[in-house]
Amino acid sequence: MELVEMEDTETCCGFGGTFSAKFHSISTAMTEQKVEKALATGAEYIITTESSCLMNIEAYILKNKLPIKPIHIADILASGW
Repeated sequence: MELVEMEDTETCCGFGGTFSAKFHSISTAMTEQKVEKALATGAEYIITTESSCLMNIEAYILKNKLPIKPIHIADILASGW
């Protein structure tokens, strides 16, 4: 496995508890930016340490049929990659 860090890793994915419900369009735009930055790396996976971010990013990826897979860091560590 090769780690490829994307730009703006510190930027929020847009979920933020009730933020995504109260500000849906802003939240979606934030998620889109996050996923687009991951896609720009050419990586096969986007890895996160936060379960709610994983769910948010995965929903966006599935809805838009994008060629990247979300995965939690614990799954990578458990697999022995």
